[in-house]
Amino acid sequence: MISQVQRHPLAAQTAELLLARIRGGEWPLGHRLPGETTLAAQLGIGRSTLREAIRELAGKGVLDSRQGAGVFVTALDAGEDWDSVLRRATVASVIEARLAIETEAAALAAVRRTPADLRVLRRTLAARGGEGQSIPDHVDADMAFHRAVIVAAHNDVLTQLFDAFLPRLRPAMIDMLKIRPVPSETADHDAHEKLVEAIAARNATAAAATSRTHLSGLKESFE
Repeated sequence: MISQVQRHPLAAQTAELLLARIRGGEWPLGHRLPGETTLAAQLGIGRSTLREAIRELAGKGVLDSRQGAGVFVTALDAGEDWDSVLRRATVASVIEARLAIETEAAALAAVRRTPADLRVLRRTLAARGGEGQSIPDHVDADMAFHRAVIVAAHNDVLTQLFDAFLPRLRPAMIDMLKIRPVPSETADHDAHEKLVEAIAARNATAAAATSRTHLSGLKESFE
């Protein structure tokens, strides 16, 4: 146990040194690092410490260890933690990302949706804006509807991206609606209903256009 505690800081230091050399251009993107024995000797560390450092950088997307081929540079810097990026992002920038994701998802949903998807879309549409609905409940119902559109696209990456935005977006939406309620509940509901109709009709162009118009209006509300 003691040796593991002592080794971990050395591995972390090794990872930082490797990252500094990558940033400095010593190993370009796609380049294979020297062999394990050679690199460990260059750094004056044991091979187990080097492996731990490589695993750390692989986890950050900087290196890729390929069985039988070696270790390759896959990024020139370590990406920020996703949660950190979202905490710093403005709501407008999150909505811009939603525009890119949901516009494409709406078009895909129109092509790929199943009868089961349509049932979920219509159920979540009906749940939006119920009489006496609180603002948090309205936001949750609205998010459930938009998520149903993305799920209907049958692309797990798009679904996971949307799910990552929710913790950042939900409180902002609640705060905005407390200050500035939706101008017309009827018009808002009609816009969502139009999106469902386009998806049901398998009209990808109309679905994408409807989604873009709605989210562009939402973005303007935050600016």
